[in-house]
Amino acid sequence: MSADPAELRAPISLTDAELASQFARLIGEDSVLLDATATADAWVGPQRARVTVRPRSTEAVATVLRYCDERRIGVVTQGGLTGLVHGAVTEPGQIVLSTAAMRAIESIDAAGRTLRAQAGTPLQQVQEAADAEGLLFPLDLGARGTATIGGNISTNAGGTQVLRYGMARGLVLGLEAVLADGTVLTSLNRMLKNNAGYDLKQLFIGTEGTLGVVTRAELRLMPRPASHDTALVSLSSFEALLQLLAALESRLGANLASFEVLWPEFYELTTTAPAKQRPPLPHGAALYALIDAQGPDAGQDSERFLTVLGALLEARVIDDAVIAESAAQRQQIWAIREDVWQTSRAGPAFMFDVSLPLGEMQGYVAQLRRAIALRWPQGQVFVFGHVADGNLHLAIAVGSRDAETRRVVETRVYEPLKAIGGSISAEHGIGLEKRDYLSLSRTPAEINTMRRLKQALDPNGILNPGKVFPVSQPASGQE
Repeated sequence: MSADPAELRAPISLTDAELASQFARLIGEDSVLLDATATADAWVGPQRARVTVRPRSTEAVATVLRYCDERRIGVVTQGGLTGLVHGAVTEPGQIVLSTAAMRAIESIDAAGRTLRAQAGTPLQQVQEAADAEGLLFPLDLGARGTATIGGNISTNAGGTQVLRYGMARGLVLGLEAVLADGTVLTSLNRMLKNNAGYDLKQLFIGTEGTLGVVTRAELRLMPRPASHDTALVSLSSFEALLQLLAALESRLGANLASFEVLWPEFYELTTTAPAKQRPPLPHGAALYALIDAQGPDAGQDSERFLTVLGALLEARVIDDAVIAESAAQRQQIWAIREDVWQTSRAGPAFMFDVSLPLGEMQGYVAQLRRAIALRWPQGQVFVFGHVADGNLHLAIAVGSRDAETRRVVETRVYEPLKAIGGSISAEHGIGLEKRDYLSLSRTPAEINTMRRLKQALDPNGILNPGKVFPVSQPASGQE
Protein backbone atom coordinates (compact mmCIF):
# COMPACT_ATOMS: atom_id res chain seq x y z
CA MET A 1 0.00 0.00 0.00
CA SER A 2 1.36 3.42 -0.93
CA ALA A 3 0.12 6.34 1.14
CA ASP A 4 -0.97 9.65 -0.31
CA PRO A 5 1.53 12.37 0.75
CA ALA A 6 -1.32 14.19 2.48
CA GLU A 7 -1.66 11.21 4.82
CA LEU A 8 1.94 11.38 6.03
CA ARG A 9 1.15 13.74 8.86
CA ALA A 10 1.57 12.49 12.42
CA PRO A 11 -0.34 11.36 14.28
CA ILE A 12 -3.65 10.70 12.54
CA SER A 13 -6.44 10.30 15.05
CA LEU A 14 -8.84 7.43 14.51
CA THR A 15 -11.24 5.75 16.88
CA ASP A 16 -10.40 2.19 17.82
CA ALA A 17 -13.24 0.89 15.68
CA GLU A 18 -12.09 2.95 12.70
CA LEU A 19 -8.51 1.74 13.12
CA ALA A 20 -9.64 -1.88 13.38
CA SER A 21 -11.70 -1.40 10.24
CA GLN A 22 -8.65 -0.09 8.38
CA PHE A 23 -6.56 -3.10 9.37
CA ALA A 24 -9.39 -5.46 8.47
CA ARG A 25 -9.43 -3.92 5.00
CA LEU A 26 -5.67 -4.29 4.69
CA ILE A 27 -5.02 -7.79 6.04
CA GLY A 28 -8.44 -9.38 6.51
CA GLU A 29 -11.20 -9.15 9.09
CA ASP A 30 -10.23 -12.45 10.72
CA SER A 31 -6.78 -11.04 11.50
CA VAL A 32 -7.99 -8.13 13.63
CA LEU A 33 -9.31 -8.01 17.20
CA LEU A 34 -10.83 -4.94 18.81
CA ASP A 35 -10.33 -4.29 22.54
CA ALA A 36 -8.79 -7.70 23.20
CA THR A 37 -7.43 -8.80 26.56
CA ALA A 38 -3.85 -10.04 26.65
CA THR A 39 -1.32 -10.56 29.41
CA ALA A 40 1.65 -8.30 28.74
CA ASP A 41 4.15 -10.66 30.29
CA ALA A 42 4.40 -13.36 32.92
CA TRP A 43 4.39 -10.91 35.84
CA VAL A 44 1.90 -8.31 34.54
CA GLY A 45 -1.84 -8.66 34.87
CA PRO A 46 -4.31 -8.59 31.97
CA GLN A 47 -4.17 -5.53 29.74
CA ARG A 48 -6.60 -4.16 27.22
CA ALA A 49 -5.09 -3.79 23.78
CA ARG A 50 -6.57 -0.98 21.69
CA VAL A 51 -6.39 -3.02 18.53
CA THR A 52 -4.66 -6.36 18.05
CA VAL A 53 -3.57 -7.48 14.59
CA ARG A 54 -2.57 -11.07 13.90
CA PRO A 55 -0.87 -11.14 10.50
CA ARG A 56 -0.62 -14.49 8.78
CA SER A 57 2.36 -13.70 6.56
CA THR A 58 5.44 -11.53 6.28
CA GLU A 59 3.64 -9.49 3.63
CA ALA A 60 0.81 -8.78 6.05
CA VAL A 61 3.31 -7.70 8.73
CA ALA A 62 4.89 -5.34 6.22
CA THR A 63 1.49 -3.88 5.34
CA VAL A 64 0.67 -3.24 9.01
CA LEU A 65 4.01 -1.62 9.77
CA ARG A 66 3.93 0.55 6.65
CA TYR A 67 0.48 1.82 7.59
CA CYS A 68 1.50 2.48 11.20
CA ASP A 69 4.76 4.19 10.25
CA GLU A 70 2.98 6.59 7.94
CA ARG A 71 0.57 7.50 10.74
CA ARG A 72 3.00 7.34 13.67
CA ILE A 73 1.07 4.57 15.44
CA GLY A 74 3.14 2.67 18.01
CA VAL A 75 3.39 -1.10 17.47
CA VAL A 76 4.17 -3.57 20.24
CA THR A 77 4.99 -7.06 18.97
CA GLN A 78 3.85 -9.90 21.21
CA GLY A 79 4.81 -13.56 21.04
CA GLY A 80 4.26 -16.05 23.84
CA LEU A 81 4.10 -13.36 26.55
CA THR A 82 6.51 -15.18 28.86
CA GLY A 83 8.90 -12.26 29.30
CA LEU A 84 9.76 -10.81 32.69
CA VAL A 85 10.84 -7.24 31.97
CA HIS A 86 7.61 -5.64 30.71
CA GLY A 87 8.92 -5.75 27.18
CA ALA A 88 5.48 -6.32 25.62
CA VAL A 89 3.48 -3.77 27.59
CA THR A 90 1.30 -1.40 25.56
CA GLU A 91 0.36 2.20 26.27
CA PRO A 92 -2.65 4.20 25.10
CA GLY A 93 -2.57 4.84 21.37
CA GLN A 94 -0.47 1.78 20.56
CA ILE A 95 -1.54 -1.42 18.84
CA VAL A 96 -0.46 -5.01 19.40
CA LEU A 97 1.05 -7.04 16.59
CA SER A 98 0.67 -10.67 17.64
CA THR A 99 2.59 -13.45 15.92
CA ALA A 100 0.02 -16.04 17.09
CA ALA A 101 -1.12 -16.79 13.52
CA MET A 102 2.43 -17.36 12.25
CA ARG A 103 3.36 -20.67 13.83
CA ALA A 104 4.29 -22.98 10.97
CA ILE A 105 7.46 -25.00 10.61
CA GLU A 106 8.13 -24.46 6.93
CA SER A 107 10.98 -26.87 6.26
CA ILE A 108 13.53 -29.19 7.83
CA ASP A 109 16.80 -30.12 6.17
CA ALA A 110 17.97 -33.17 8.08
CA ALA A 111 21.17 -33.52 6.09
CA GLY A 112 22.12 -29.88 6.51
CA ARG A 113 20.71 -29.84 10.08
CA THR A 114 18.56 -26.74 9.64
CA LEU A 115 14.93 -25.89 10.34
CA ARG A 116 12.90 -22.93 9.12
CA ALA A 117 10.10 -21.69 11.39
CA GLN A 118 7.75 -18.76 11.51
CA ALA A 119 8.16 -16.34 14.41
CA GLY A 120 5.06 -17.41 16.34
CA THR A 121 6.08 -21.08 16.49
CA PRO A 122 6.35 -22.26 20.12
CA LEU A 123 9.83 -23.39 21.14
CA GLN A 124 8.55 -26.84 22.13
CA GLN A 125 7.07 -27.36 18.66
CA VAL A 126 10.49 -26.69 17.13
CA GLN A 127 12.13 -29.07 19.62
CA GLU A 128 9.64 -31.82 18.80
CA ALA A 129 10.02 -31.35 15.03
CA ALA A 130 13.79 -31.65 15.36
CA ASP A 131 13.45 -34.72 17.57
CA ALA A 132 11.23 -36.42 15.00
CA GLU A 133 14.17 -36.19 12.58
CA GLY A 134 16.60 -37.61 15.13
CA LEU A 135 18.05 -34.15 15.75
CA LEU A 136 18.11 -31.60 18.56
CA PHE A 137 17.24 -27.94 18.81
CA PRO A 138 19.12 -27.27 22.04
CA LEU A 139 17.64 -23.97 23.18
CA ASP A 140 15.56 -24.88 26.22
CA LEU A 141 13.77 -23.07 29.01
CA GLY A 142 10.90 -23.68 31.40
CA ALA A 143 8.35 -21.78 29.28
CA ARG A 144 9.12 -23.91 26.20
CA GLY A 145 5.44 -24.71 25.58
CA THR A 146 4.46 -21.04 25.32
CA ALA A 147 7.57 -19.03 24.45
CA THR A 148 7.91 -18.43 20.72
CA ILE A 149 10.89 -18.57 18.41
CA GLY A 150 10.43 -14.91 17.51
CA GLY A 151 10.45 -13.98 21.18
CA ASN A 152 13.48 -16.18 21.84
CA ILE A 153 15.34 -14.41 19.05
CA SER A 154 14.26 -10.90 20.00
CA THR A 155 15.55 -11.41 23.55
CA ASN A 156 18.56 -13.59 22.62
CA ALA A 157 17.23 -16.23 25.01
CA GLY A 158 19.68 -18.29 27.01
CA GLY A 159 18.05 -21.05 29.01
CA THR A 160 19.47 -24.09 30.70
CA GLN A 161 21.92 -25.42 28.08
CA VAL A 162 23.95 -22.30 27.31
CA LEU A 163 27.04 -23.94 28.77
CA ARG A 164 27.21 -26.43 25.90
CA TYR A 165 25.19 -24.90 23.07
CA GLY A 166 25.36 -21.15 23.61
CA MET A 167 22.70 -18.44 23.48
CA ALA A 168 19.94 -18.15 20.86
CA ARG A 169 22.27 -15.95 18.78
CA GLY A 170 24.49 -18.93 18.01
CA LEU A 171 21.54 -21.05 16.85
CA VAL A 172 20.18 -18.58 14.28
CA LEU A 173 21.72 -19.00 10.83
CA GLY A 174 19.45 -16.56 9.06
CA LEU A 175 16.20 -14.72 9.46
CA GLU A 176 13.58 -12.57 7.87
CA ALA A 177 12.54 -9.30 9.47
CA VAL A 178 10.37 -6.32 8.61
CA LEU A 179 11.60 -2.79 9.26
CA ALA A 180 9.40 -0.02 10.61
CA ASP A 181 8.65 1.35 7.13
CA GLY A 182 7.54 -2.06 5.85
CA THR A 183 10.81 -2.97 4.16
CA VAL A 184 11.28 -6.75 4.21
CA LEU A 185 14.80 -8.04 4.81
CA THR A 186 14.98 -11.69 3.80
CA SER A 187 18.25 -13.38 4.61
CA LEU A 188 17.33 -16.97 5.36
CA ASN A 189 20.91 -18.17 5.17
CA ARG A 190 21.35 -21.92 5.77
CA MET A 191 25.14 -22.00 5.99
CA LEU A 192 27.27 -21.89 9.10
CA LYS A 193 29.86 -19.72 7.35
CA ASN A 194 28.78 -16.69 5.37
CA ASN A 195 30.94 -13.56 5.51
CA ALA A 196 29.39 -11.79 2.52
CA GLY A 197 29.07 -8.31 3.98
CA TYR A 198 27.36 -7.24 7.17
CA ASP A 199 25.57 -9.90 9.20
CA LEU A 200 22.27 -8.01 9.32
CA LYS A 201 20.45 -10.65 11.35
CA GLN A 202 22.37 -9.47 14.41
CA LEU A 203 20.37 -6.22 14.29
CA PHE A 204 17.26 -8.16 15.34
CA ILE A 205 18.67 -10.71 17.78
CA GLY A 206 18.41 -9.42 21.34
CA THR A 207 17.02 -6.02 20.35
CA GLU A 208 13.53 -6.70 21.73
CA GLY A 209 11.54 -5.77 18.65
CA THR A 210 12.80 -2.17 18.68
CA LEU A 211 14.59 -2.32 15.31
CA GLY A 212 12.32 -4.65 13.34
CA VAL A 213 9.83 -7.50 13.57
CA VAL A 214 11.22 -11.01 13.04
CA THR A 215 8.86 -13.09 10.90
CA ARG A 216 10.84 -16.24 9.99
CA ALA A 217 14.08 -17.84 11.08
CA GLU A 218 16.50 -20.46 9.81
CA LEU A 219 17.65 -22.37 12.87
CA ARG A 220 20.65 -24.57 13.45
CA LEU A 221 20.02 -28.12 14.64
CA MET A 222 22.42 -30.47 16.38
CA PRO A 223 22.87 -34.24 16.44
CA ARG A 224 20.66 -35.78 19.11
CA PRO A 225 22.83 -36.98 22.00
CA ALA A 226 22.99 -40.70 22.61
CA SER A 227 23.56 -40.30 26.34
CA HIS A 228 21.75 -38.14 28.87
CA ASP A 229 22.78 -38.24 32.50
CA THR A 230 21.34 -36.09 35.29
CA ALA A 231 22.21 -35.76 38.95
CA LEU A 232 21.36 -33.55 41.89
CA VAL A 233 24.12 -33.06 44.45
CA SER A 234 24.42 -31.22 47.75
CA LEU A 235 27.43 -29.15 48.82
CA SER A 236 28.73 -27.62 52.02
CA SER A 237 30.05 -24.32 50.64
CA PHE A 238 30.41 -22.09 47.61
CA GLU A 239 34.11 -22.99 47.48
CA ALA A 240 33.09 -26.64 47.08
CA LEU A 241 30.72 -25.58 44.29
CA LEU A 242 33.58 -23.95 42.37
CA GLN A 243 35.70 -27.08 42.83
CA LEU A 244 32.82 -29.19 41.53
CA LEU A 245 32.35 -27.04 38.44
CA ALA A 246 36.05 -27.05 37.63
CA ALA A 247 36.22 -30.83 38.00
CA LEU A 248 33.15 -31.40 35.80
CA GLU A 249 34.41 -29.09 33.07
CA SER A 250 37.78 -30.83 33.13
CA ARG A 251 36.56 -34.43 33.27
CA LEU A 252 33.31 -34.26 31.28
CA GLY A 253 34.43 -31.64 28.79
CA ALA A 254 31.86 -30.71 26.15
CA ASN A 255 29.42 -33.29 27.55
CA LEU A 256 28.55 -30.93 30.40
CA ALA A 257 25.35 -29.30 29.16
CA SER A 258 23.80 -27.76 32.28
CA PHE A 259 25.00 -26.70 35.70
CA GLU A 260 22.11 -25.26 37.70
CA VAL A 261 22.56 -24.15 41.30
CA LEU A 262 19.81 -23.83 43.90
CA TRP A 263 20.40 -21.94 47.13
CA PRO A 264 18.77 -23.71 50.11
CA GLU A 265 15.78 -21.37 50.48
CA PHE A 266 14.74 -21.98 46.89
CA TYR A 267 15.32 -25.74 47.11
CA GLU A 268 13.28 -26.02 50.29
CA LEU A 269 10.45 -23.95 48.81
CA THR A 270 10.14 -26.04 45.64
CA THR A 271 10.32 -29.37 47.49
CA THR A 272 7.80 -28.60 50.24
CA ALA A 273 4.00 -28.83 49.94
CA PRO A 274 2.05 -27.38 48.25
CA ALA A 275 4.85 -27.75 45.69
CA LYS A 276 4.44 -31.06 43.85
CA GLN A 277 8.03 -32.23 44.19
CA ARG A 278 9.58 -33.82 47.28
CA PRO A 279 13.25 -33.47 48.27
CA PRO A 280 15.40 -36.20 46.69
CA LEU A 281 18.19 -34.95 48.98
CA PRO A 282 17.66 -33.76 52.57
CA HIS A 283 17.15 -30.09 53.33
CA GLY A 284 19.92 -28.27 55.16
CA ALA A 285 22.81 -28.21 52.69
CA ALA A 286 24.54 -24.94 51.85
CA LEU A 287 23.90 -25.38 48.10
CA TYR A 288 22.42 -27.83 45.63
CA ALA A 289 23.66 -28.33 42.06
CA LEU A 290 21.76 -29.91 39.19
CA ILE A 291 24.16 -31.46 36.70
CA ASP A 292 23.15 -32.51 33.20
CA ALA A 293 25.51 -34.21 30.75
CA GLN A 294 24.89 -35.25 27.15
CA GLY A 295 27.19 -37.10 24.79
CA PRO A 296 27.59 -39.39 21.78
CA ASP A 297 28.21 -42.74 23.55
CA ALA A 298 25.47 -43.96 25.89
CA GLY A 299 27.55 -46.62 27.60
CA GLN A 300 30.88 -44.88 28.04
CA ASP A 301 29.39 -41.47 28.79
CA SER A 302 27.18 -42.77 31.58
CA GLU A 303 30.01 -44.81 33.06
CA ARG A 304 32.28 -41.77 33.06
CA PHE A 305 29.54 -39.63 34.61
CA LEU A 306 29.15 -42.09 37.49
CA THR A 307 32.90 -42.41 37.92
CA VAL A 308 33.42 -38.66 38.13
CA LEU A 309 30.63 -38.19 40.67
CA GLY A 310 31.93 -41.12 42.71
CA ALA A 311 35.40 -39.61 42.85
CA LEU A 312 34.00 -36.24 43.91
CA LEU A 313 31.97 -37.89 46.65
CA GLU A 314 35.03 -39.74 47.87
CA ALA A 315 37.04 -36.51 47.84
CA ARG A 316 34.23 -34.84 49.84
CA VAL A 317 33.80 -32.13 47.24
CA ILE A 318 30.13 -33.06 47.22
CA ASP A 319 28.29 -34.31 50.28
CA ASP A 320 25.52 -36.39 48.71
CA ALA A 321 24.09 -37.16 45.30
CA VAL A 322 21.03 -38.64 43.63
CA ILE A 323 21.29 -39.79 40.01
CA ALA A 324 18.30 -40.05 37.69
CA GLU A 325 17.76 -43.61 36.54
CA SER A 326 15.01 -42.84 34.04
CA ALA A 327 13.56 -40.03 31.96
CA ALA A 328 10.78 -39.67 34.52
CA GLN A 329 13.28 -39.20 37.35
CA ARG A 330 15.19 -36.69 35.25
CA GLN A 331 12.00 -34.69 34.77
CA GLN A 332 11.29 -34.80 38.50
CA ILE A 333 14.71 -33.35 39.28
CA TRP A 334 14.34 -30.63 36.67
CA ALA A 335 10.85 -29.79 37.95
CA ILE A 336 12.43 -28.70 41.24
CA ARG A 337 14.52 -26.15 39.36
CA GLU A 338 11.76 -25.00 37.02
CA ASP A 339 9.00 -24.48 39.60
CA VAL A 340 9.87 -20.80 39.92
CA TRP A 341 6.27 -19.83 40.59
CA GLN A 342 6.52 -21.28 44.10
CA THR A 343 8.28 -18.07 45.07
CA SER A 344 4.87 -16.36 45.07
CA ARG A 345 4.09 -18.30 48.25
CA ALA A 346 6.36 -15.86 50.06
CA GLY A 347 4.14 -12.99 48.96
CA PRO A 348 4.44 -10.60 46.02
CA ALA A 349 7.93 -11.09 44.66
CA PHE A 350 10.24 -9.12 42.38
CA MET A 351 12.12 -11.23 39.83
CA PHE A 352 15.63 -10.41 38.67
CA ASP A 353 18.00 -11.83 36.08
CA VAL A 354 21.62 -10.71 36.44
CA SER A 355 25.07 -11.94 35.51
CA LEU A 356 28.42 -11.48 37.17
CA PRO A 357 31.85 -13.13 37.41
CA LEU A 358 31.86 -16.41 39.31
CA GLY A 359 34.46 -15.15 41.76
CA GLU A 360 32.15 -12.28 42.79
CA MET A 361 29.00 -14.33 43.18
CA GLN A 362 29.25 -15.43 46.81
CA GLY A 363 30.04 -11.92 48.03
CA TYR A 364 27.30 -10.37 45.90
CA VAL A 365 24.61 -12.71 47.25
CA ALA A 366 25.74 -12.12 50.84
CA GLN A 367 25.77 -8.35 50.34
CA LEU A 368 22.30 -8.42 48.78
CA ARG A 369 20.86 -10.49 51.62
CA ARG A 370 22.25 -8.03 54.18
CA ALA A 371 20.85 -5.04 52.29
CA ILE A 372 17.38 -6.57 52.06
CA ALA A 373 17.37 -7.68 55.72
CA LEU A 374 18.46 -4.24 56.89
CA ARG A 375 15.47 -2.57 55.22
CA TRP A 376 12.97 -5.45 55.50
CA PRO A 377 13.84 -7.83 58.36
CA GLN A 378 11.13 -10.26 57.24
CA GLY A 379 12.12 -10.07 53.58
CA GLN A 380 13.03 -13.25 51.72
CA VAL A 381 15.62 -13.71 48.99
CA PHE A 382 15.47 -16.81 46.78
CA VAL A 383 18.52 -17.45 44.61
CA PHE A 384 18.93 -19.93 41.77
CA GLY A 385 20.41 -19.92 38.31
CA HIS A 386 22.66 -21.30 35.64
CA VAL A 387 25.76 -20.07 37.53
CA ALA A 388 28.36 -21.72 35.29
CA ASP A 389 27.66 -19.03 32.70
CA GLY A 390 27.54 -16.36 35.41
CA ASN A 391 23.75 -16.06 35.38
CA LEU A 392 21.81 -15.71 38.64
CA HIS A 393 18.05 -15.45 39.04
CA LEU A 394 16.66 -13.75 42.12
CA ALA A 395 13.16 -13.67 43.59
CA ILE A 396 12.84 -11.09 46.37
CA ALA A 397 9.71 -10.84 48.51
CA VAL A 398 9.45 -7.93 50.95
CA GLY A 399 5.69 -7.77 51.49
CA SER A 400 4.80 -5.23 48.81
CA ARG A 401 5.13 -4.67 45.06
CA ASP A 402 4.32 -0.96 44.89
CA ALA A 403 6.43 1.28 42.67
CA GLU A 404 8.40 2.88 45.50
CA THR A 405 9.31 -0.47 47.03
CA ARG A 406 10.29 -1.82 43.63
CA ARG A 407 12.66 1.10 43.10
CA VAL A 408 14.41 0.56 46.43
CA VAL A 409 14.79 -3.20 45.84
CA GLU A 410 16.08 -2.61 42.31
CA THR A 411 18.83 -0.28 43.47
CA ARG A 412 20.02 -2.90 45.95
CA VAL A 413 20.12 -5.55 43.23
CA TYR A 414 21.58 -3.54 40.35
CA GLU A 415 23.93 -0.91 41.74
CA PRO A 416 26.56 -3.32 43.18
CA LEU A 417 26.91 -4.93 39.73
CA LYS A 418 28.66 -1.95 38.20
CA ALA A 419 31.69 -2.18 40.48
CA ILE A 420 32.19 -5.90 39.82
CA GLY A 421 31.65 -5.85 36.05
CA GLY A 422 28.25 -7.52 36.16
CA SER A 423 25.20 -7.03 33.96
CA ILE A 424 21.67 -6.01 34.91
CA SER A 425 20.35 -8.49 32.35
CA ALA A 426 21.78 -11.90 31.61
CA GLU A 427 19.08 -13.22 29.29
CA HIS A 428 15.70 -11.52 29.77
CA GLY A 429 16.42 -8.20 28.07
CA ILE A 430 15.77 -4.64 29.22
CA GLY A 431 12.15 -3.84 28.35
CA LEU A 432 10.67 -1.14 30.56
CA GLU A 433 11.70 -2.67 33.86
CA LYS A 434 15.47 -2.27 33.52
CA ARG A 435 15.56 0.75 31.26
CA ASP A 436 16.58 3.22 33.98
CA TYR A 437 19.56 1.06 34.95
CA LEU A 438 21.05 0.44 31.52
CA SER A 439 23.91 2.85 32.23
CA LEU A 440 25.15 0.53 34.99
CA SER A 441 26.07 -2.05 32.36
CA ARG A 442 26.67 0.03 29.22
CA THR A 443 28.85 3.08 28.61
CA PRO A 444 27.45 6.39 27.34
CA ALA A 445 29.07 5.72 23.96
CA GLU A 446 27.40 2.31 23.73
CA ILE A 447 23.98 3.68 24.64
CA ASN A 448 24.33 6.54 22.21
CA THR A 449 25.23 4.10 19.43
CA MET A 450 22.14 2.06 20.26
CA ARG A 451 20.03 5.19 19.92
CA ARG A 452 21.64 6.02 16.60
CA LEU A 453 20.76 2.57 15.29
CA LYS A 454 17.20 3.04 16.50
CA GLN A 455 16.98 6.43 14.79
CA ALA A 456 18.34 5.02 11.54
CA LEU A 457 16.04 1.99 11.33
CA ASP A 458 12.95 3.39 13.07
CA PRO A 459 13.06 7.19 12.65
CA ASN A 460 9.44 7.64 13.67
CA GLY A 461 9.88 5.51 16.80
CA ILE A 462 6.92 3.21 16.20
CA LEU A 463 8.54 -0.12 17.12
CA ASN A 464 8.04 -1.14 20.75
CA PRO A 465 8.18 2.51 21.85
CA GLY A 466 9.98 3.30 25.09
CA LYS A 467 11.55 -0.11 25.53
CA VAL A 468 15.33 -0.36 26.19
CA PHE A 469 15.65 3.44 26.44
CA PRO A 470 13.15 6.35 26.58
CA VAL A 471 11.86 7.67 23.28
CA SER A 472 12.47 11.18 24.60
CA GLN A 473 16.25 10.68 24.37
CA PRO A 474 17.24 10.82 20.69
CA ALA A 475 20.69 9.92 19.48
CA SER A 476 23.19 12.63 18.89
CA GLY A 477 25.90 12.71 16.28
CA GLN A 478 28.50 12.82 19.02
CA GLU A 479 29.70 10.22 21.49
